[in-house]
Amino acid sequence: MKTRGLTENLVRWFDAGAVRTGDAPPEAGKKVEWLRVTPFVVMHGACLGAIWTGWSPVAVGVAVGLYFVRMFAITAFYHRYFSHRTFSTSRAAQFAFAVLGASAVQRGPLWWAAHHRRHHRFSDQPGDPHSALRDGFWWSHIGWITSRASFATDVEAVGDLAKFPELRFLNRFDTLVPVLLAASMLGLGMILASFAPELGTSGMQMLVWGFFISTVALFHGTCSINSLAHKMGRQRYATGDESRNSLTLALITLGEGWHNNHHYCPGAVRQGFRWWEIDVSWYGLTVLSWLGIVWDLRPVPAHAYDASHG
Repeated sequence: MKTRGLTENLVRWFDAGAVRTGDAPPEAGKKVEWLRVTPFVVMHGACLGAIWTGWSPVAVGVAVGLYFVRMFAITAFYHRYFSHRTFSTSRAAQFAFAVLGASAVQRGPLWWAAHHRRHHRFSDQPGDPHSALRDGFWWSHIGWITSRASFATDVEAVGDLAKFPELRFLNRFDTLVPVLLAASMLGLGMILASFAPELGTSGMQMLVWGFFISTVALFHGTCSINSLAHKMGRQRYATGDESRNSLTLALITLGEGWHNNHHYCPGAVRQGFRWWEIDVSWYGLTVLSWLGIVWDLRPVPAHAYDASHG
């Protein structure tokens, strides 16, 4: 049985389809599967590689750029499009941004959307996969993804997305795009070291900064909405949960910090309802709509402004 469990965990590093909804035993609960999440732990440890590789303006610049580009893919597409369908786009753009979102190492688009839809169905109630109110900061921030109970994709919850075979492929082999991104960072650094040595970078330096540090920062930025956006900030609307609005979190996540707004109107593409509520993802989607890449952006309904008290 131990050998079988070892094999299953190793397989799941490469094939997320190896586990289906309902496969997790009752005792899975909050038990951490350390072997399966070893790559995730190693990714954090790899950030320490900067001690040996040093840094350069170009490596840090690439890291920052990839943080924000991939954060936009997560917030605008994994969240606002795949999870809530707050706008429309073409199948080609849907796939392109799904690939970009997959590079964030936050699993596949179907898995992400299925868990987020469940969060909204049971927000801060039994059944919520990551409630800071019920389960505490660390579980809501990172613990929940380490359990077998949260590993499988509830395909029935995302039937509208599962009909696309390319999305199912990305979701099943969710390590493929991150591995390709890491390899491209290594290759970019090696090329720059050979042809532009004055930039002071190298293959390993670019890998550490462009992939590992950028990805880990991106992960914790995204997960701060699960753990902190139900703890810090203020509530404008009575939503039946502890979702809150925070400018700080909005700046870190390109607009997701207006979490109480979002829980009140999850179908609205815009989460910063007021002009002063900075929502960079909304600005980006607006530009994409001007270019004809997205359309039918669902506005904030009038009743949201009528019910507002601030």
